[in-house]
This record gives sequence, structure tokens and C-alpha cells, in this order.
Amino acid sequence: MKEVLQEWRGATLRHELCANPGGARPTVILFPTVAGVSDLERDFAARLMERRYAALVADLYGRRFTPGVDREAAFASMHAIQADRGSMRDLLLAVLELVRELEEVQGSKIAAVGFCFGGQCALDLARSGADVAGVASFHGLFDPPGLPSRPIKAKVAAFHGWDDPLAIPEAVVALGKELTEAGADWQITAYGNVGHGFTNPGATGALPGIKYDERATRRAWAACDAFLTECFE
Repeated sequence: MKEVLQEWRGATLRHELCANPGGARPTVILFPTVAGVSDLERDFAARLMERRYAALVADLYGRRFTPGVDREAAFASMHAIQADRGSMRDLLLAVLELVRELEEVQGSKIAAVGFCFGGQCALDLARSGADVAGVASFHGLFDPPGLPSRPIKAKVAAFHGWDDPLAIPEAVVALGKELTEAGADWQITAYGNVGHGFTNPGATGALPGIKYDERATRRAWAACDAFLTECFE
């Protein structure tokens, strides 16, 4: 694990890069859940390394939160970023540009994958018109940023629990319409009887409608593996 520091508007962001030796590789930016950088995302990064990708776990807060202890602080930090989606877009693009310059990264082959709030971040990166190979959202938030639309260059995938109370069926249909109008190559996979946070074993019981689901996790990762393979061809 290599720490990558970035100064952003008075905060020091501490990203974590996971990369095997042997030259530049296709790279996945991982945008974490509301809880920020944690062992959950580190495990996801290790999974991607097994597939010979590099993975950067993005720190959007400039601090670490203790799971189960700093919940209110984590949500406050997330809401502060979400309050200005234009500034949030600038932050995501700044992270992307930093990643492009890393020697471990094959700059023409970058994708982004996000979870919950991170899924919203991955979608907003695509909405910015950024030149990335693809973005994938796991149980992400779908509400649009309210900014002028731009053509979407990235392939887009969303892996979604149909019973997710944070992205109801109407929001799923709205996202599909939005992506179509932006000219995106997109796919949305919905898993029945599955709620929010389904990839996170620690999510069950956090709030109503949030529950880990091993089967949906396995299916979504298999689909994401195929998606990344296509993105990096």
C-alpha cells in the first residue's frame, strides 16, 4: 500500500494506492462509501490487484473515521461535499488528474468504481464528460447533479438492489433516461429482494433497507469483472 498525498482547498487528502510491481497497469479509482477510506475498500482494492489492475482508494474527506463510532461526522462530511455538486465534480476531476500522473498507472486505461456515496461520485465523474474508460456504481445514489449536461464518454454500469430505499425504481428509470440522453453506453443490473449497501458485511442493521447480501455481491462483482475487462480492451 502506497500513500498518495494531495492538497485540496486546505485539506490534505491521503489516497491509498495498491499496485503490484512490474510497470504501469490499467487502474481503477475506488470511491468509498459515506464512511470514507476503510478496510472494506482496501479489500476491494486487493481483489482488483488479483486481477492485475492497480487500484487507488480515493480519500475525499482528508480524514479517517472509526467504523461504528464516527457515523455522524462521516455523514456530515458527505453532506458538505454533496451540498455543492459543482465543487464535488471539481474534486473528482482533480483526483482523476492526480491518478493519471502516477507511474504505476496506465493513463489511457482508467476506470472508476464507487459504493453508495462513492457510486454517486463515480456517476458524477462520468457526467462530467471525463475521458475515462468506464465507471461502475454499486448500490449508488442516482440523483443528478443539477449541472449543465455534457456528453458521457465513459461506459457506465450500475449494480443496484431493487429494494434500495435510497434509489427507488423511479430513480432507476430516471437514470436510464439521463444516460441515454447523454449518449452513454450504459447498463443497469438490478437484484431482486436486495437493499442498499449489499456489498458491505457491516451494513446490516445500520438503517432500515440496508443489508449485506452475499449472493448479490457475488453476482455484481462477476458482472463488474466482465465490465472492466471490456473497458480495458
